[in-house]
Amino acid sequence: MANIDWYVEGIEFGNCNCVYGCPCQFEDVPTDGLCKGFEVVRIDKGHFGDTKLDGLTVALLYSWPGPIYEGKGQIQAIIDERADEAQRAALATILYGGETDEAATHWWVFHAMSDTVHEPLFKAIEFSVDLEGRTARVDIPGVLESTGRPIMSPVSGDAHRVRIDIPNGIEFEQAEIGSASTKATGAIELDLTDSYGQWSVLRHSGGGVVH
Repeated sequence: MANIDWYVEGIEFGNCNCVYGCPCQFEDVPTDGLCKGFEVVRIDKGHFGDTKLDGLTVALLYSWPGPIYEGKGQIQAIIDERADEAQRAALATILYGGETDEAATHWWVFHAMSDTVHEPLFKAIEFSVDLEGRTARVDIPGVLESTGRPIMSPVSGDAHRVRIDIPNGIEFEQAEIGSASTKATGAIELDLTDSYGQWSVLRHSGGGVVH
């Protein structure tokens, strides 16, 4: 049976525990041997069947005791409280890898590699972002606070710009890399300071990254 037709396009910001280079992006083991972090996406354009998703914001928290591919992780989606019932169901399905070809998106992989899938939360999500400037601020009251900034050169004190390019990736084609710090409480706790920050244009469908 064919998947429900869906598409999500917007700006993504994320922070994990790895160093600025994030070995996971290079098929290496994570910096501390484990993986934990979060991502947030401002959906500028999107749909799930006939359900429009434009203008909504979502986040996903995750944690694994080792590399993602070894599994035994946990994830939790946070969905914009402004979403109506149909939009909430659609976004939970997408973020938990539903109606998606096998291994086509990082959301599918995250779900497949998680033993624990927490029920989604429906919260107000404040998200401001500047992709070119590598800045971001996220506030999900009672759950998460995060900020992102450029990497600063220890020699010149100037902002350092670097990108990761993955032509056949399952999350992005190109991402701006910076420094980010996050604190999260609840089912998945985070306490990250000046670790890997990622900014990208996300374009996903049930068939994978849309080029």
